[in-house]
Amino acid sequence: MVEIPFVRDIKFEYGVTQQVAPGIRRVIAPNQGPFTYTGSGTYIIGEGEVAVIDPGPNFPPHIDAILAGLESGETISHILITHTHMDHSPGAAPLKQATGAKTYAYGPHGGDRGKGDSEEGGDWDFMPDVRVPHGGVVEGKGWSFEGVFTPGHTSNHMCWAWREGKALFTGDHVMGWSTSVIAPPDGDMHAYMDSLRLLLDRDDDIYWPTHGPAILDPKPFVRAFIAHREEREAQIMACLKSDVRYIPAMVKIMYANVAESLHPAAARSVLAHLEHMIETGRVVSSTTPPGQKSLYTAVSQ
Repeated sequence: MVEIPFVRDIKFEYGVTQQVAPGIRRVIAPNQGPFTYTGSGTYIIGEGEVAVIDPGPNFPPHIDAILAGLESGETISHILITHTHMDHSPGAAPLKQATGAKTYAYGPHGGDRGKGDSEEGGDWDFMPDVRVPHGGVVEGKGWSFEGVFTPGHTSNHMCWAWREGKALFTGDHVMGWSTSVIAPPDGDMHAYMDSLRLLLDRDDDIYWPTHGPAILDPKPFVRAFIAHREEREAQIMACLKSDVRYIPAMVKIMYANVAESLHPAAARSVLAHLEHMIETGRVVSSTTPPGQKSLYTAVSQ
């Protein structure tokens, strides 16, 4: 069993902006839950003219708290979005209205993969003012961000690398408190695994996820996430070789120690793994596209 070095200890007060590192402030929205942990953390970067990363849900008290977290005379010049789930991007609209700041993201929700059924829900109303490609740079007064395209959790997921601080704001791609939900059709396990490996080639010193505390030793953490997903696929293959070929039956075996209320999310994760295993020639499905009711068969190697 892969041991992931989870970090879950976080001290904060809802509605209060905290200085969590030089040049980084955070205020957490009270939208805590099984997929958001203590809530969505909105980051304020810089001084004077600042950037905001992931304004969170469209919850007026949280928007007010972001604005109250500014020092006298400060303004928000840029709003950066990691991805378009309802706990990350809807707050951009009221924040933009209050400040006039432009929004920056890889793109709108869904790409060409259709509407997913993820637990967080998709923000289909969001359209960035500026689309930033992988490697694109967003600059403000005294700070700059490089867009690091990391599809997988969603097809438009973008991490933001704060170049002056060697810090990566990872959204939901890599979190310290939990693994990320990969829910087809917008979630893509093959893309997610590639996006994890992409981070191993970078030299970021610290990760700041939208949910939970900072990850202080990133690369061992990312390697553990990759190993964990590989272990899940080994479990799926073991099920198939034992003639357990339907997703609900696999979930009962693989997630026997997980609350049944989370089994629907687990089933979507297993489907994402099976899609990846089909793409890589290890499994075949009785239907096209593969789904929750499909029958799966291991390919003889």
